[in-house]
Amino acid sequence: MVSKKGKKGRALLAWLTLIAIAALPVSTTAQTQIKYHSNKFSVQDDVKLGRQAAQEAEQQFPLLNDETVRGYVESVGRRLVNAIPPEFQHPEFNYYFKVVNARDINAFALPGGPMYVNRGMIEAAHNEGEMAGVMAHELSHVALRHGTAQATKSQKYGTLAAIAGIAGVLATGNAGVGQLAQAPFGVYLLKFSREYETEADVLGAQIMARAGYDPRDLANMFRTIEQQGGGGGGFLSDHPSPTDRYARINREAQMLRVNTANTERDSREFARIQERLRGYSAAPSMAEIARSGQRYPQGENTSYPNSVPTGRVESPSSRYQSVSIFGNGVQVSVPSNWRQLNEGNSVWFAPNGGYGQYNGQAVFTHGVNFGVAQTNSRNLQQATNELINSLGQGNSSLRTNGGYQRTTIDGHQGLWTTLTNVNEATGRPENIRLITAQLRNGQLFYMIAVAPQSERNFESAFQNVLRSLRLND
Repeated sequence: MVSKKGKKGRALLAWLTLIAIAALPVSTTAQTQIKYHSNKFSVQDDVKLGRQAAQEAEQQFPLLNDETVRGYVESVGRRLVNAIPPEFQHPEFNYYFKVVNARDINAFALPGGPMYVNRGMIEAAHNEGEMAGVMAHELSHVALRHGTAQATKSQKYGTLAAIAGIAGVLATGNAGVGQLAQAPFGVYLLKFSREYETEADVLGAQIMARAGYDPRDLANMFRTIEQQGGGGGGFLSDHPSPTDRYARINREAQMLRVNTANTERDSREFARIQERLRGYSAAPSMAEIARSGQRYPQGENTSYPNSVPTGRVESPSSRYQSVSIFGNGVQVSVPSNWRQLNEGNSVWFAPNGGYGQYNGQAVFTHGVNFGVAQTNSRNLQQATNELINSLGQGNSSLRTNGGYQRTTIDGHQGLWTTLTNVNEATGRPENIRLITAQLRNGQLFYMIAVAPQSERNFESAFQNVLRSLRLND
């Protein structure tokens, strides 16, 4: 016999339990259950394959060297990775995210975690949720180990030896790209079955809901691609049809609960990234990249506009972003409207319009450049003189303007001097501030700040950048 008080207590407990279940971000009972397929390869095989394929990808495709955009995509990717259900988490996998400077609406993820998101996909999406949907779908292929599972099914190819050109096949779907004839294993990674594509759509929707995104945005991305004339490459495959996939994802979405409290924040940041990308010149298509046959050695993958720099730029933003360069050896804060571009062994941060190409060479009219030089002297002034002489070899109008002043860079003794030059692209006279410091290993660290002589509004930004420098040597 239970008293009235006991009955009321149990009723209250049941009611609170019901509320708690309703508040869960994802339904744990109604959603579609997904299982791994038979796979004779190890998780370490996935990691090995993905690592080798990523090296191939980064030699074939131009990466967008914009740390703000890459960092934003990385943050969305991390949010999705953290939302992968525990049963599909692999601690051995190394998920990371990079942006390919290509206009095709596509993204691809390699076994073991590397993901490459096309700039065109970011530009085409209507909101962050649509972009996140494509990423969640591709992450699902990785988490479910579809690549090696499908290779297991093939029987014909039993090893991971023949992977040459796999990245080109994965990213373009073009049998003439990426040495497909040498990549039999790549064919099976590209042509996922109808079953695998559906599983990636369903798990992708579940990951989105767990991450706080509306899974219907993944479905909507198919319509976005169709409205813009297709071009989805491997993502918009013909098995199953986009219409079927749209309906299936929406059915799954009805079984999932989503916390959309941060949608407004997502929209604002996504809009800022799209606006940033609009400042770039048009990106080539994957087919054009393939026809060019250009290879990008590790560390030299960059994406400068083909046009001559205009020299017409925005004033430096009052908001600063902190970035790490040279393998976290240097931390620095730069205006948020400046972009990162790699130039050989150095790194530039410059505003839109302040960089481009002239006579086949990268040219900058505004911005700061950081680099490390190997010199013959451990005397700071002599080493700085060597650097100035090397700079003068490529700039016939470069002139020194006075002597050196002593300064300090993050506890390192440094020198500061001013140079003048006539910019070869614009014909305008410019001031160049050169700051140097000797690292503990004897190398010379330098910062170069450049702006036209007629524009004084960059001075305070240069000073802020210099004060923010941290040298982790």
